[in-house]
Amino acid sequence: MGHAYTPGLKVSAAAEYTRSRMLPIPGEVLVRDGEAVQPDTVVARALLPGNVVTSNLAKQLGVAAADVHALLLVKEGDEVTADQAIARSKGIFGIGKQTVRAPSTAILESISKVSGQAIFRQAPIPVDVKAYIAGKVTEVVPEFGVEVTDRGTMVQGIFGIGPEVCGPVMIGTDDPTRPLLPADIKAEHAGAVLLGGSIASIETIRKAIETGVAALVIGGIDAAELKELLGFDLGVAITGNETVGITLVVTEGFGELAMARKTHQLLTSSVGETASVSGATQIRAGVMRPEVLIPGDVAEIEQTAVDTGQLTVGSTVRIIRDPHFGSLAKVTELPPEPRMLDTESAVRILTVALPDGQQATLPRANVELVDESL
Repeated sequence: MGHAYTPGLKVSAAAEYTRSRMLPIPGEVLVRDGEAVQPDTVVARALLPGNVVTSNLAKQLGVAAADVHALLLVKEGDEVTADQAIARSKGIFGIGKQTVRAPSTAILESISKVSGQAIFRQAPIPVDVKAYIAGKVTEVVPEFGVEVTDRGTMVQGIFGIGPEVCGPVMIGTDDPTRPLLPADIKAEHAGAVLLGGSIASIETIRKAIETGVAALVIGGIDAAELKELLGFDLGVAITGNETVGITLVVTEGFGELAMARKTHQLLTSSVGETASVSGATQIRAGVMRPEVLIPGDVAEIEQTAVDTGQLTVGSTVRIIRDPHFGSLAKVTELPPEPRMLDTESAVRILTVALPDGQQATLPRANVELVDESL
């Protein structure tokens, strides 16, 4: 077999990308087909039912549940404000009346004639979906959302954490082989998508969080320090919902790894441009990669090996499993027959040449195509 197919990491200055922006429940789409949007444009909105607050009116009034309705000062369905008087007992000869007040600003939804329990429904919770990228609406899904398409620079990383953010691209260090240091983080980097070097220590990342950096793009990260930063071990979970205060995109892998030349050149050439960044990662089925997207004037889309997914002898790949995690290599052999590994599993394999000349035989599932040359 002279070729095979495998996922890849896109690194291109002339890519077209479409992002689906959907609500989790039916709601309202706020933009039209063909409309231009910016990353912070709200494209769809839904209202989640408000929180429920309960209050036992019968117990507080000291009456039977069946008598509560006769003592109400408001009606079911009325909106009440916190601490507003909503029911009052008659007392004895008009003395010793008990007044019950609303526990929250809400709508008095119902009162049980069996238990005397009142249910208050607080205001609906809005759920907004933003465009995330600058571009044009290319499809509208009524009640749920839209698809937004644009062209420009697209850099996918091997791993990331943190939510979708956007900000101007700025340089922390212009040397892709040098670690990003705490002293490299300046006050003017607040809100920026900051380009680092080969690695960022936990001290550097914490300095970036303290400064208000929106996203940090770096070559590598130490796995133990990542665990310390998060407070737990990620394992094989889907990332993207972490709340550490910053979005991280790791372009090469775990450890101190110089950022790939093409990746570094594309990002440094976009200084000052607004980038959309996501740390969402899923390595297993339904692959998602962290990404940096920067809109640009692209007349013709660049087609690369990553677009086709075609793996051939001579392809450049990145190894995504130990012991060579993050290393770039060139494919030298693609045997067609499955081979037995040390684990006694028969899988399709490939042989690659590492940058130091060493040959390694790996399962094909342990590599991804990259838009890079060796």
